[in-house]
Amino acid sequence: MELMYHRKGDYLFPNLAVKDEPQTIGKYGMLRRTYLKENHKNWYQSMLMSGRLNQHLAQIEEAAESRVETLLDSLNEKFPAPSKEKDPLAWAAHQNNLTAMAEEIVLKELVYN
Repeated sequence: MELMYHRKGDYLFPNLAVKDEPQTIGKYGMLRRTYLKENHKNWYQSMLMSGRLNQHLAQIEEAAESRVETLLDSLNEKFPAPSKEKDPLAWAAHQNNLTAMAEEIVLKELVYN
């Protein structure tokens, strides 16, 4: 393997580039990236240098979003919401609680494992 170098002052730096496709990641992908960076440094660096990090984060994001939707549907069946017309604040509080429950499960299962 032959590397090309460029000179910067008195130093030679290798011309390295990581081929990584730009992908948009959301909340769960950013949380996963932070978790890997702080708790699994070697794995994070390996994935970053090989160009697989953004793909992994996009997969986690997609899986987490679909899992949250599935969990919300099942939780709404298990714990029916009060009438939105009669008591909108209770309905909103109920939906917020269900969303928090679903997100907590997803974070434990997918993001922080």
